[in-house]
Amino acid sequence: QVQLVESGGGLVQAGGSLRLSCEVSGTFFSILTMGWYRQAPGKQRERELVAVSFKTGTIDYADSVKGRFAISRDNSKNTVYLQMNSLKPEDTAVYYCNAGILPRVGGVLDYWGQGTQVTVSS
Repeated sequence: QVQLVESGGGLVQAGGSLRLSCEVSGTFFSILTMGWYRQAPGKQRERELVAVSFKTGTIDYADSVKGRFAISRDNSKNTVYLQMNSLKPEDTAVYYCNAGILPRVGGVLDYWGQGTQVTVSS
């Protein structure tokens, strides 16, 4: 059973910083992708990609966070981080960790964390 456990959300003033963490646990062969999505208030069916890190080393960001957010991963700890700087009120959302995992048998499976609230006050 694979689990993703997030931490690090909270309330911060505009211009401040937060760091999110997500640890993957369980039995699997390899973690191919690790990333962060967010769902803003009032957008119940829209989950926006924030940042993603591929095992190859490629990283991609949403245009809205480029230059402010940084994703990193520690493969030895099966953990991905999202450093969020210069936060804006429009960054307020529930942030979800996502991982594309290759099990020991079968094809790639998609897993999600439980979500962590980030609130940026103006």
